[in-house]
Amino acid sequence: MAAAVAGRVARQLHHDLFHHSIKQNAPRLARRTLVTTSAARCTANQPTTKPARAHVRSFARSARRAVSKAEVAPNAKAYLESGAIAGGQDLVDVKKVLVIGSGGLSIGQAGEFDYSGSQALKALKEAGIKSVLVNPNIATIQTSHVLADEIYYLPVTPEYVTYVIEKERPDGIFLSFGGQTALNLGVKMDEMGIFERYGVKVLGTSVQTLKTSEDRDLFAKALKEINIPIAESIAVETVEDALKAAETVGYPIIVRAAFALGGLGSGFADNPEELRNMAARSLTLSPQILVEKSLKGWKEAEYEVVRDAADNCITVCNMENFDPLGVHTGDSIVVSPSQTLSDEEYHMLRTAAIKIIRHLGVVGECNVQYALQPDGLDYRVIEVNARLSRSSALASKATGYPLAYTAAKIGLGHTLPELPNAVTRTTTANFEPSLDYIVTKIPRWDLVKFQNVNRNIGSSMKSIGEVMAIGRTFEESFQKAIRQVDPKFDGLQGDKFDDLDEVLKNPTDRRWLAVGQAMLHEGYSVDKVHELSKIDKWFLYKIQNIVDTTKELEAIGSLFGVKKELMLKAKKQGFSDKQIARAVNSTEDEVRARRKNFGLKPWVKRIDTLAAEFPADTNYLYTTYNASSHDVTFEDKGIIVLGSGVYRIGSSVEFDWCAVNATLSLKEQGKKTVMINYNPETVSTDFDIPERLYFEELSYERVMDIYELECSSGIVISVGGQLPQNIALKLQETGKAKVLGTNPEDIDKAEDRQKFSQILESIGVDQPAWKELTNYNDAKAFAEEVGYPVLVRPSYVLSGAAMTVIRSEGELEEKLLAASQVSGDHPVVITKFIEGAQEIDCDGVAHNGKLLIHAVSEHVENAGVHSGDASLILPPANLPKRTIERVKEIAQKVAKAWSITGPFNMQIISATNPDGGEPLLKVIECNLRASRSFPFVSKVLGTNFIDVATRALLGKDVPEPVDLMQVQRDYVAVKVPQFAWTRLAGADPYLGVEMSSTGEMACFGTDLVEAYWTAVQSMMNFRVPLPGEGLLFGGDTQTEDLGKIIDYLNPLGYKLYAANHEIKKHLESTSKDGSVHVEVIEFPKDNKQELRQVFEKYDIRGVFNLAKRRASSMTDEDYVMRRNAVDFGHPLFMEPRTAVLFAQCMSEKLPKKEGIPKEVRRWSEFVGGKPL
Repeated sequence: MAAAVAGRVARQLHHDLFHHSIKQNAPRLARRTLVTTSAARCTANQPTTKPARAHVRSFARSARRAVSKAEVAPNAKAYLESGAIAGGQDLVDVKKVLVIGSGGLSIGQAGEFDYSGSQALKALKEAGIKSVLVNPNIATIQTSHVLADEIYYLPVTPEYVTYVIEKERPDGIFLSFGGQTALNLGVKMDEMGIFERYGVKVLGTSVQTLKTSEDRDLFAKALKEINIPIAESIAVETVEDALKAAETVGYPIIVRAAFALGGLGSGFADNPEELRNMAARSLTLSPQILVEKSLKGWKEAEYEVVRDAADNCITVCNMENFDPLGVHTGDSIVVSPSQTLSDEEYHMLRTAAIKIIRHLGVVGECNVQYALQPDGLDYRVIEVNARLSRSSALASKATGYPLAYTAAKIGLGHTLPELPNAVTRTTTANFEPSLDYIVTKIPRWDLVKFQNVNRNIGSSMKSIGEVMAIGRTFEESFQKAIRQVDPKFDGLQGDKFDDLDEVLKNPTDRRWLAVGQAMLHEGYSVDKVHELSKIDKWFLYKIQNIVDTTKELEAIGSLFGVKKELMLKAKKQGFSDKQIARAVNSTEDEVRARRKNFGLKPWVKRIDTLAAEFPADTNYLYTTYNASSHDVTFEDKGIIVLGSGVYRIGSSVEFDWCAVNATLSLKEQGKKTVMINYNPETVSTDFDIPERLYFEELSYERVMDIYELECSSGIVISVGGQLPQNIALKLQETGKAKVLGTNPEDIDKAEDRQKFSQILESIGVDQPAWKELTNYNDAKAFAEEVGYPVLVRPSYVLSGAAMTVIRSEGELEEKLLAASQVSGDHPVVITKFIEGAQEIDCDGVAHNGKLLIHAVSEHVENAGVHSGDASLILPPANLPKRTIERVKEIAQKVAKAWSITGPFNMQIISATNPDGGEPLLKVIECNLRASRSFPFVSKVLGTNFIDVATRALLGKDVPEPVDLMQVQRDYVAVKVPQFAWTRLAGADPYLGVEMSSTGEMACFGTDLVEAYWTAVQSMMNFRVPLPGEGLLFGGDTQTEDLGKIIDYLNPLGYKLYAANHEIKKHLESTSKDGSVHVEVIEFPKDNKQELRQVFEKYDIRGVFNLAKRRASSMTDEDYVMRRNAVDFGHPLFMEPRTAVLFAQCMSEKLPKKEGIPKEVRRWSEFVGGKPL
């Protein structure tokens, strides 16, 4: 494929002709204008001195000469030193800048803000400006002193941020790097006059511009001023006004909430009844909503634009959604550069984007989203994000242009022409990237983990994470992305659907599977799929190419019938060895061997932002079969670190922290590092972390390809969560790769539930009674022998997938089937489930079976809540000293039995001893890899567990064993989970053995109450119910905990309500205080509108529902209470021990006292230095 487009726009066929030549193989190349024309065009409206213009022109000529004569690339450093641009003259005068983080990861706001915040902190460090970071997300890379000078693990709320400003006295603040959380905070604090009072400058885009882009009414007015079309809409603040507005606009309509994230509170309505429900719900989440004409079915496109204070503008990237309008862009498959826009359409939208960013006065980065008529030039602006967004992280990784870093530099007063491109170092930042490849993003949903959840996808985002694949054809890029979403997919495939046409019309999280089923197995034509789904035919013809090749392989039916030409054709279309093997009834290993005999290996290409126009020494790499040479040489014998892949429930930013720290530690030890990961939201996929970065699949095939190409000296598989673990044994046994650390055979003995249980027995470590599951009758006999409840545990799974508590024989058969399907080739074990036990986490690092360091954390919740959903206390607040010592003894035995080298994690329960004496300690889980609590324990104890683990893996400078739990500390930290129930319509908010949280926060305090109180307020959209407001109670009347909660809260003056007379009687009788009065309220279970009126009438602002089990139906009283608490945005406590602890916090902390609270302290003050 011809890469060098030499600064010219790739010529396009006329739009009508374009669709007739749809089966062309070459993808669309990104259009890009050289810095010269870009600079000339964008600086036309600014005062520039004549000498400066002349220098820009001369740089332009040298650039053109370089292309025509194939000379060396223009050198940005030399160009800037020549004085062409008088840099740094208007820099903002700031000495200390406050950076606001985004808090815990949630749906719509994930790891991309760790990446953007880290970049902003790097820019400040380079400029010699002190940085202060407020972010309670302890799992992030940005919350370490490598990047920030001072860190506060505190809620991102006006109250706490004001305390920090009062204490630190910064003179500048960045609001654009912490997502919607930081933006909303900035707008609120500006309205409160806090920035003005303390003399804090908002750097980059002004608060007024942020307000204009977020307030739907102001936004509409601003765009009308410059004749930019937007969808007809009316901003309203009540349900009745919404209904009136819909009559004016006309159905179907879409409701959008102002100041909301990821389409939260938005949705489509076809009639007044649907609108009434939608508007009522949206207005609990936002004070203002927009009633807008629906453009469902139009194309959706996005542009990332950068502007500096001198009015230079460039478009860094454009993206096109595979799905038409109607699916939130965060839930859409996205390609970049756009593939189906004509040249006229592309430039029309580009011109509009620059016009918008200038008119709004954005200084930094901005994202513009469009709806485009499928068969004409009519378009509408959907929205503008005047901040770093999810799309900007994708654009940065797709193009190699460091958007967040550049935006931070612009915020400090730099201009685009004076900034060198930090990735290429041969061009300036005033240079629009060009792509000679296609990037495909596919979201990852985990909706299957939630009972009763609505799986339709629409205008409100539901996906947890996303993948980014790079290829030189759409087919290659698309199939890579499918495998990255979940290793169980080999590439394009189908699935069973009750009503395939319905799913194609109204998309669900199984959207692409429905397209695969229709075209691969049901014989649907491109026209038919297009008619039903409104997906552009260009994409469908490309998918048809994959279908045709699949059929060709299946028709041959045997590997030996596959000739080199067909094998190469399949590989160019992104087929994996495993996928080819499935089509021809062979095995992955046999296909790999035949492919290598044919001499077919992937080529390594660079992402250089220049489409190979100029030489550029970047380390951003990908592999492709659509090439004939490598862009790099392989002489370093680097160590490969496998990242965590896509964020999903159970594997999130915690593992990115582990991967980044392992990479930095290897570099410190003088090792060359190679990172393999494909998640655009991560810091590990940043250009300046590893020496080499492969944006590639974490499959056996691809890891071995890279291992062989790089002649690597070893692979680290213990810092990326479950995904690398699952291929460890094959890498060593089949691939003969050198796996660093614990032997994969020993890993298998811990992952395989049966082997694990047998080894624990042999070393005298107790565990709950267990049995390997072979058939239903054996399981039934075991359950009857030990007594219900029992727990089913599959092997090799993450976040407790299909793990379930079974309380009766009736549930046994159905749940056993689900577990055996998830575990596949590995055994399923059934164990006795011990209720009411205390759970303990132990994280450790060992070397050759010898324990080096360990941390013992106490769970607030009783056993039965997944450790990822539990609140962790460190140092433990309630564990006896002897228990902590016994946990260490178990850790030493386990490290020795499995010959552990590197990180590991155990979960242990402490149960009452029926014979009296010390409590029984039983091991319930052991992972021979880093766990999600590693960042937490490292930062709380001031010791980098991953650094110690990396030294152990290398066997170099291994520290002597030290017992960190013996050190007396005058503080405690609590880690709490972040849930996203509000977004998952229908899901039952209930905690069990399968994980459901999306993120975490942690805060420090001088005692447990202080730390937990602060941590709980860090939860997104959490509002503490205030004395005088109403609290609603429900759930299990067998527990004494409801009475304890009442005793804490009654003296504060809350109005107490119960859902039924039984709860009222229980509350009044179990409370020690005879003055308790509880009122029973009517509880309309099946009418949401009436229920909302009940919540409003009684001013209910918090719900305590301590039910013992999940709801059996959606009309179950406990389900209705829990579901509506989250739908109406009120705090919900559903686990007894956390509910009691929160009530204790309220009794001690309310009403709030004057002055700065004790918990407002720097992290370095708590731990006594800056160890990490």
